[in-house]
This record gives sequence, structure tokens and C-alpha cells, in this order.
Amino acid sequence: MQPPSRTAKADPKSSPPSERKRKRPRASEETPRNQTVDSLFSGQQKQIGNDLPASTSRKRVKSETEQLSTPQSKLARAAMYSFSSRSPAANGNGVIDLTNGTPSSSPQARRASGASKGRGGINSHTGAKKLVVKNLKQNTGWNSKAYLERIREQLDAALSIIFNQGQDGFSKEDLYRGVENVCKQGGASTLFSRLESQCRQHVERDMRDALLEKASADNVTVLKAVLAEWATWKEQMATIRAIFFFLDRSYLLSSSKPTLSELTPQLFRDVIFNADSLKPKTIDGACDLVAGDRMQQPEIDQDLFRQAVDLFHDLQVYGAFFEPQFLGTTQQYVSEWSDNLIVEKTLPQYVSLAESFIATEMARCEEFALDTSTRRELLTLLEDHLVARKETDLTEYEPLAALLDNNAMSDLTALYALLDRRRLGDKLRPPFAKWVDETGTSIVFKQNEDDMVVQLLSLKRRLDATWKSAFAQNESIGHGLRESFEAFINKTKKGEATWGTDNTKVGEMIAKYVDQLLRGGAKAIPEVLTARRASSITAPNQAALQKAVEAAEENNEDQEVDEDAEINIQLDQVLDLFRFLHGKAVFEAFYKKDLARRLLMARSASADAERSMLARLKTECGAGFTQNLEQMFKDVELAREEMQSYKARLEDRVGYEKGKNVDLNVNILSSAAWPTYPHIPVVIPANVKRAIDDFELHYKSKHTGRKLDWKHALAHCQMRVKFDKGYKELVVSSFQAVVLLLFNGVKPDEHVTYSHILTETGLPEKEVKRTLQSLACAKLRPLTKHPKSKDIAPTDTFTINTTFDHPKFRIKINQVQLKETQEENKETHIRVAEDRNFECQAAVVRILKSRKTIGHQELVSETIKATVSRGVLAVADIKRNIERLIEKDYMEREEGGMYSYIA
Repeated sequence: MQPPSRTAKADPKSSPPSERKRKRPRASEETPRNQTVDSLFSGQQKQIGNDLPASTSRKRVKSETEQLSTPQSKLARAAMYSFSSRSPAANGNGVIDLTNGTPSSSPQARRASGASKGRGGINSHTGAKKLVVKNLKQNTGWNSKAYLERIREQLDAALSIIFNQGQDGFSKEDLYRGVENVCKQGGASTLFSRLESQCRQHVERDMRDALLEKASADNVTVLKAVLAEWATWKEQMATIRAIFFFLDRSYLLSSSKPTLSELTPQLFRDVIFNADSLKPKTIDGACDLVAGDRMQQPEIDQDLFRQAVDLFHDLQVYGAFFEPQFLGTTQQYVSEWSDNLIVEKTLPQYVSLAESFIATEMARCEEFALDTSTRRELLTLLEDHLVARKETDLTEYEPLAALLDNNAMSDLTALYALLDRRRLGDKLRPPFAKWVDETGTSIVFKQNEDDMVVQLLSLKRRLDATWKSAFAQNESIGHGLRESFEAFINKTKKGEATWGTDNTKVGEMIAKYVDQLLRGGAKAIPEVLTARRASSITAPNQAALQKAVEAAEENNEDQEVDEDAEINIQLDQVLDLFRFLHGKAVFEAFYKKDLARRLLMARSASADAERSMLARLKTECGAGFTQNLEQMFKDVELAREEMQSYKARLEDRVGYEKGKNVDLNVNILSSAAWPTYPHIPVVIPANVKRAIDDFELHYKSKHTGRKLDWKHALAHCQMRVKFDKGYKELVVSSFQAVVLLLFNGVKPDEHVTYSHILTETGLPEKEVKRTLQSLACAKLRPLTKHPKSKDIAPTDTFTINTTFDHPKFRIKINQVQLKETQEENKETHIRVAEDRNFECQAAVVRILKSRKTIGHQELVSETIKATVSRGVLAVADIKRNIERLIEKDYMEREEGGMYSYIA
């Protein structure tokens, strides 16, 4: 057996032996056995601190502490761990007990002892020694269960205070340390179970029961109460989470149990929100707030709805409960509201209110941070009820026609934008096309044809602006616009305007409008069609258009458009109308006649404009369309060269004096390229007759085998006339000149009878009346008619108007020569109709040659396709031409409604 050992206790803060003897505690002050090492050390530290005088400064304490590191302190420490000198052999089993006895405290003794042992310091006469170190730790008597129970009691008391909405009476730091110690001792699971149970009891007993008493109130009141309890519950759980933070971070995060932040909404949702009497009223209360806001009730609290949305998000019931209910109530409201609105309001009012309602609903979603799914579903719902289900009402013809008649661009833009929300903008094509067709047809078949082209151009400009601005250049609506425009512009109606033919009147009027532009230049352009004007004569809403025009003029007041540019712009616009024409033969016939007048009478305002229009027609219709027109220009150039050669020959003659003879200018025209003109007999004055005969001899001497056919109706001349107020130079037609020459040598008061003029001029009676009317009944009257009236009668007499006066020296009176007569108009229409019949017959023969045998319906359709470029033929006209070809033995009928070609 080992001898009993003694344990040596060392004071961690050693002091000199004298002070150690003074500070040794008495028997009654012995440390209890169950005291821990930390408390022991802390007690000793307190004792040291208490032994210091009260007036001892910090420096003094530091100096005394530093004394512990002196050599004396080292000696004291060595003395404290010294052992009594006992022979190692005293222990029978050879074990050295370091706790029993004290080795020699003298260094000399230790050196002597070491020297006696030899160099190795080991007694060679003894065996191996065994060292035994006894444990200095003493068993404590700490009771962990009692400590845990005390912590739980403190936590329960603190939770009771928190649930009663108190904040004092406990230390959060102490409670946090207690929770930490409990968790470190392995009591985290039990601690969370107690906490969850107490929280659930509080929510059920203190919160839910109080809310159930208010469940009979209205929805908004119940919602307010629930929100108040939720706010209180979040504050309480924030305090609880601060105390149990160590439990939350160290245990709950890594376990399958909910964290405290998850437990907060979970308990409230399971206990309070899911209560049968509270959940529907809470959700309906939020929906009632929205309904009140839609009704613009001033007492609605906007913050309350925002808090309700946050509650639904926090409880994670937004998508499951609130969103369906919110969308359901919205659908019911929008359905009733839109049905009543479409009946009570006009179309523009409905569109405006619908757009405003959609914008308000989307703004509410943004303001209260509703989910994107809610915004998407809400927008779909609104567009479905306000747009898709009202498609028929929004695309009715009558309200849309009213907007188009008033040129309400803003309303049309809003209407299209509303429909385009559901890609229904194309649905405006049928009513828009119908309006275009009806409006254009009324222009084409109106009684007053003088401004037809101006109105068509204005309508085209309006429609293009509407399509670009209001309808956002919708492709389908654009196709409908072009198809409708093409349909009405080619409509034909047999009547007086076309002399019973199927010719289109639009082609004739376009040709005459071009003639007006090329004769008058930029001054002939109507004000409504100039480049700096945007109004339309077909738009009744002139006030709004005038504002737009003034704004455009302010923006462009420094930008002047020259005349050539103006004419080119107008020609391009006319060409837009020309492209829609099917019956281009009518335009060609009238344009050719008007061009001939302009060239022969030198009435073109600009040669560049003439050639520019010819180039446009050639590009649009091909070289074959303009072949004769180009030949007309060549004939004029060749005639000018011919006259230069003739005048040079006259000057070479002996006895020729310039100025005394008639200054003759002749245009040699090829009959194939120019229009056909009727021969009108007239008695030519002798001096003019001599000049004509002389030129004819000259021309035949150069060109043998050619015959000249003089067209005096196309001639014009300049006459010098003396009136009382002086000489004037009159530009008149050849017929007018022949009539005026009859008044040479006649006294001012001498009357010339109608019958005398008819006999002397040799003109037909119709031409005589027409000529006298232009000289005596027009705005400029070199002759005076007796008696005064607008019509010419055989009993009328005429005298020279000696009082005739005009500010200009050179005056044009031959305007009647430029005007087309009804006979000429009728002749042109009839000739075009006959040419189209010939074209139809030629097309039928070509088709039969290639097909040999063909059915009736197929032959008619193929004929229409072949002749559509020159004008659409009526089916009745095609049948009539087929009958003529059968009579001429070009084709024959066969059984089954078939036709065959006869070679």
C-alpha cells in the first residue's frame, strides 16, 4: 500500500512568507468542498482586493502586483512546493510520493545530493522509481436539474410579462444566458416545446377568443381587429426571439422544427386566420376596401388595405385565399359596370372610361405591391370584360362612322388602342372599309363633278393620316383601305355623265385636273391641297383642322415651297389616284386631247412639268401607253424646226418685208399620234389664205406624197384692235378672228346682223353662236350684243364695244377654244367604249386560239383578267361581244355551254 499523500495547494497570486502567514484564513473561514474552482479563484481575487486600503490607487495596486514577480516571490514559490527530506527507501515498494515530505530547500544540498548520485543524477544502487501525480480537482456538488428548473421559471415569468404587453421586470441578458446554458446542457428540444406550447396557449386564449367576440361586426371592423392583434403578436415575438436567439440559431435552424420567425405567422395563421368566423371576414374586409375605393368613398383608409396585403403576404395566404376572392369580386363588379356603361355612354365616352378604369386598377396594383400574378390575372380579366366581350359594340359601323365623319383623331386612336389590347384592332377593318366605300361613292356619283378630284385627294390624305396616326399603320386595315378605295373609284353607272356608257367618270376628271395643273401651274392648286395645308374640304370639323394647320404653319413658316415642288407634289398625289384606276383608257383619251390643246396653243405653264408627268405615266403604265404622247412632243419640235426653215426661205426672197405680211406659224402633226378632229368649214381672209397657200407649196416641195389637212378650229392668232382708249392686242381663236374682221370699216354705231355674220364666215350655225357668245357675252366683251342676254338669237345684232378697256395691253379672249364642248365629251366617251369592245373581242379571240375549246364562265373570267388594265368590262358587255364574234364566224357554240374557235 502507498502511504497517504498530502495535497499541496498553491495560491495563484503568491506573496512573501510574512504576508502569507498574515493572510492565512481561519478554521471558520475554510472554503466549502462543493465550491467550484472558478468561485474559489474569484473569492481569492475579491479577498486580495478587499485587503487593499480604500485609498490605495491603481498605481499602487499595480506595483504590489509587480512585486510578485521578484526573486523573493520565486523563493516563496519554491518554498511552497518544497517537500520534506525523506529517504526514497522509506517507501517499501520504491515509489516516490511527491506529495509527502519536502525535498531539501537549499540549493547547496541539492547540488551535493546530485553529486553523490553521479553524472546521470540517478542512484545507481536503486531500481526504477514510479512517480504518482494525484488529481488536484475536487468534486463539486452543482445540481444541474435545479439550475434548469430555475431558468425555466425565470423564462415562464418573462413570457407572462411579455404576453401581458409588459417590457420591465426581467433582464433580457440574464434570460439569454440562461437559454444558452440550457441549450448547452442539452435541453434545447424541451425548451422549444415549452415555448411553443405557451405561445399557442396565449394565441388561443388571449387573442383568438377576443377576436371571436368581434366576429359579428362588419368585415372592415373585423379586418382592423385582426390587423391590430397581428401587430401586437409581431412585437411580442420580436422580444421573445431576442431572448431565445441562441435557441433559434443553434438548434432550430438545423432541425426540422420551425424557426421563431416561421413560428410567428404559423401560429397566427393556424389559430386565428383559419378560424371559420374570422377568415372570410378578414378577406372580404380587404375586398370591401377596394370596392369602396372604386366607388370613390372618401372615408376609405388606404393604409389599412396596404397593411392587409402585408398581412396576407406574411401569413402566406395571399395566393390561396386573397387573390381568388379579390379577382372574383372584381370580375362581378366589372361585368355589371361595363354592361351598364356600354348602354348609357357613347362610344368615345366608353373608351375613355374603360382606359381610365384599367389605368386605375394597374396603379393600385403598383401602389400596394400586389403580386405580378394578380396584376397579370387582373389585366386579363379587365381586357376580357371591357374589350373582348364588347367587341361587337366597339366595332359597330354607326358610331365609328360618326367618328370618321367628324375626323375625331384622338377618339379613333383611343378606340384602336383599346381594341389592340386583345389584338382586336383588325376588327375595325370591315366598318372602316365600309365607310370609305360609302364616302368615296358619294363623291364619285355626286352631281357637281368639278371638284371631284379635289375631294378625292382630300379624302385620300385624310384616310392616310387616319391609318398612320389612329390605327398605327395596321397592315390589315391598310389592305382594307386600299381595296375599298379601289372598289369605289372604279364604280361605273350608265347615265348622262358618261353618255350611257360604262366608262368611269373618275378617269376623265383626273385627266382634266392634271390639265388644270399643267396649264395654270402652282396658282391652279386648290388651297386645301397645298403643301402647307393639312385641312380637308370633306371634313366638317374645320375648327380642329384649322388649329392643326396653324400649328404646322408656325413650325414651317421659314420653309417656303417653290412652285415646281408644289406641282410635283400634286402630280404625285394625282398619280396615287391614277394607280387605283382600272379604266385607264378613259384617262388616256382625255389626257391626250388636253395635251394636244396645250401643245398647239402653247398654254403649258412649264415644259418641265409636262415632261415630268409624261415620265411618271411611262413608269407607271409602260412605254406603249405613252408612245403616242411622246410622238406629239416630237411633232411639235419638228414643226418648230420646219417653221424656222420656212421663215429663213421667206427672208431670202426678193421684196419680202418683215412685219407687213402675215406672221404665220404652222404645226405639222401626224394623224396617227394626235386625236382626231372634225373638219369645220370656214371662209379664211384673203391675206391669211395667201400665206397658207405659200407655206403649203413650200412643204410639198420638201416632202412629196404628203397631204396637209388644215384644222382651222385649232388655230389661234393675235390681232391689233383700236378702241377709244387706245390699242389693245387680242389673243383670239381663228373663228373669233374671222368674226372680228367683219367689223373692219364699220362705224361704231353701225349694227351687224347675225345672219350677215353667218353668211360671211361660212361657219356652221352652232359655231357662229358659240363664237359670238364668247365675244359679246363673256367677261371680256370686244363686241356689244343687242339686245343684251346670255343666249344668241338669229335676230340679234352686234356693234363694236368702243369703251372696251383692260389694264393689260395683251389680252387672251380665246378661252372658249380651250373648253371642251359636250359633243366632244360625248364623242370621246363613245369612242373609248367602242375601243374597249374591240379590245374585248380581240381578247376573246386570243383566248379561243390558245384554248380551242372553253366553257362560258371560264371564258368570261379569262376575258376580264385580260382586259382589266384597260377597264373592267361588265359581264353583259362581254356576252354581247361574244355574240358579235359568233355572228362574224370567229367562234361557235357547242353542247354543254362550250365555245370552240373556228379557224
